[in-house]
Amino acid sequence: MNKKMSFVGIVAITLAAFLGFVRTGHTAGKPAAEIKIVSDDIGGVVTSTKGPEAGVWVIAETKDLPTGYRKIVVTDDQGRYVIPELPKATYDIWVRGYGLVDSPKVKSAPGKMLNLTAVIAPDEHAAAQYYPAAYWYSLLHIPPKSDFPGTGDKGNGISDRIKDQGAWVENVKTDGCEACHQLGDKATRTIPSSLGAFDNSYDAWDRRIQSAQVGSMMSAVATRMGRKRMLSEYADWSDRIAKGALPPAPPRPQGMERNVVITQWDWAGPKEYFHDEISVDRRNVNSNPNGLVYGVHEDSSDFMTVLDPVKNSFKQIAIPYKPGTPMAEPEELLNPSPYWGNEQAAVSHATAHSLMMDSKGRIWTASATRDRENPAYCQKGSSLESAMVLPIRNSSRQTNVYDPKTGKWDLVDLCTSTQHLMFAEDANNTLWFSNPGGDNVGWLNTKMYDETHDAEKSQGWTPFVLDTNGNGKRDEYTEPGQPMDPTKDMRIKVGFYGVSPSPADGSIWGTVLGFPGALVRLVPGSDPAKTSLAEIYEVPWNNPKAPVQGFSPRGMDITRDGVVWTVLASGHFASFDRRKCKGPLNGPTATGQHCPEGWTLYRTPGPSFQGTTEYGSVDANYYNWVDQFDTFGMGKDTPIATGNEMDALEALDTKTGKFLVMRVPYPMGFFAKSLDGRIDDPKAGWKGRGVWSTYATRTPWHLEGGKGTTSKAVKFQLRPDPLAN
Repeated sequence: MNKKMSFVGIVAITLAAFLGFVRTGHTAGKPAAEIKIVSDDIGGVVTSTKGPEAGVWVIAETKDLPTGYRKIVVTDDQGRYVIPELPKATYDIWVRGYGLVDSPKVKSAPGKMLNLTAVIAPDEHAAAQYYPAAYWYSLLHIPPKSDFPGTGDKGNGISDRIKDQGAWVENVKTDGCEACHQLGDKATRTIPSSLGAFDNSYDAWDRRIQSAQVGSMMSAVATRMGRKRMLSEYADWSDRIAKGALPPAPPRPQGMERNVVITQWDWAGPKEYFHDEISVDRRNVNSNPNGLVYGVHEDSSDFMTVLDPVKNSFKQIAIPYKPGTPMAEPEELLNPSPYWGNEQAAVSHATAHSLMMDSKGRIWTASATRDRENPAYCQKGSSLESAMVLPIRNSSRQTNVYDPKTGKWDLVDLCTSTQHLMFAEDANNTLWFSNPGGDNVGWLNTKMYDETHDAEKSQGWTPFVLDTNGNGKRDEYTEPGQPMDPTKDMRIKVGFYGVSPSPADGSIWGTVLGFPGALVRLVPGSDPAKTSLAEIYEVPWNNPKAPVQGFSPRGMDITRDGVVWTVLASGHFASFDRRKCKGPLNGPTATGQHCPEGWTLYRTPGPSFQGTTEYGSVDANYYNWVDQFDTFGMGKDTPIATGNEMDALEALDTKTGKFLVMRVPYPMGFFAKSLDGRIDDPKAGWKGRGVWSTYATRTPWHLEGGKGTTSKAVKFQLRPDPLAN
């Protein structure tokens, strides 16, 4: 700090009256205090024809560094701003905010004061172009409750498999249409001319959902919901928008939301999307100070991308796999992409989904390493203990580990399929894996694997068995679909989507997708393949004992004291505290909705679908994370959800029940699937802390900027006030 040149810019502010009142976002006239900047800051005041502009974003962007770089801050209640800690470069600076259109870009450099003139939007339509996708998506019509259960194509067009309005909402959100990208952004609320010419919007939507290599997936969602009704509703939605329908206006950032600093780096190529990133060993948030950040691309490429946030550069490392490993997506397209034509956009074999850093700084990923046929030791007739309990013939992903010190990969052959992965806090550094399409949960004793390099001996898995006879131990059990036997336990067919070991007691928790969905707790016991016992807790839906109804969890994480947090497709951020359960947690009645009192649901920010106010918001919360060690600055065990329709991360203050919305206003389309936090310097205050995420939409060409725009690594920081530097 003593090497920096310091000076003070003092700016006097007066408020221009407009029709005798001050509109939201402006403040009464009082002189501004000093704006203090140092040699790597840019600061100033934002005003418009209506006075100081409070709660608007100031964006600094440069291409002078090894990769594209941006930093974004919010103005205070007097329109003042400070953009801190900028690398030396020339920046384009401009203002974006609700009620405005983008101001002209102004060139500037760190160490300078720069006052900016905001531009008032000429009309509501122009202003609405900067609203998050959630506000536009809230205009989608949801069929009324009276239309359920569906009566099929010959009836109301809704599939007869959709029994409930809530199940329809589940499918238009994170378990269907929004599992991969936003809906409501400009790319989806309009019909691109490059798609082709059609007689009507229904036909255009039918063609659109068959585009590119995931067309089969999108088309399958439509069939599952009832193709006729689904396409009709989306056609009606885009037609109304084309005719001028506008969403409600969002509020400007308030309170602590104005203290958020967002830093972005471009990484990867224009066809590559990220699924997950990792910046640290989650069990030790001081373990990788100022270190590299890693990300993987699931179906889009066979690389791991590595960001150096100090040098502002990135590189890509090829992920190995054995011959015969199939591609994740079919080579043949149902229909060409309006962006890429017949070019392949998804070319991965490794299909690396998620990744974790261990205590040695190595990176473990859930990746395909070979063909689908499992080794003999996984299957029936094997002497491997887990295989004797539950043989497994195929697996879609296994795992691998990359050592940055040597640059070498090690492929680890697993029997269970993998998707998410998480380290336990135990002596064996056990790595647990989710497998949402399966009926088991698997693990790898990484300590044993490091010592022996014997994948067969180092791994295991177990089925999920409920203690329905209530004697506290695992006995002979009935199989899924068989009637309950009071003398036996009961195996249930579920698979984890999210997975997390509890730091409180070593139990393993996971989410179960579907409607209404559930949380499952697994206690491994002394010999997990044979001794583990499960408990299942369904999300309260149509449960008269529950004060708030919700459905369909996806991501999840856990506090240090064992409270589970999960995001729900009903538009809620939910906690489950097993300690609040009043009834028995085993026995014949402990099969799902036996602990509604353990659940607490918080409505997520944003509007609701019209006519569905009994649910939560329209927001699509794909995943969530618990900031166990206060890497962000809101306190230990702060739960943070991805707000993928809000272009945001959403941190919940559990004391007040209020959210801090960290919107990423540029480029519009921020869509996260993972996040973590680390402490680079515990003595540096807010500057030494941060939460990391990435643009994880499968369609980076849908982002503001269109084709050619790349995904971004994003760092979120919370300073004590909007002028801190």
